[in-house]
Amino acid sequence: MVLKISPNREVTLPSEVMDALGVGPGDQLEITEGPDGFILRPRRIDYSSLGTLKDKIPPGHPAFDIESFRKRPYDPSLRD
Repeated sequence: MVLKISPNREVTLPSEVMDALGVGPGDQLEITEGPDGFILRPRRIDYSSLGTLKDKIPPGHPAFDIESFRKRPYDPSLRD
């Protein structure tokens, strides 16, 4: 697969690549250099850093299942 670099040094990833990585609009990608070139990985949430929010959730509020949320189709209205 060959990608073209824009005059602004930007690259558009094909939807097949985005789907294979499991990422969509608003997600982050991490690029690391390895011995054979660069490695592209989705940047996942560090769940240990979310513990500080525990006191902000009202008692009796149902648990949020982030994995099922990530599997839902992208809804552009959520980004407004």
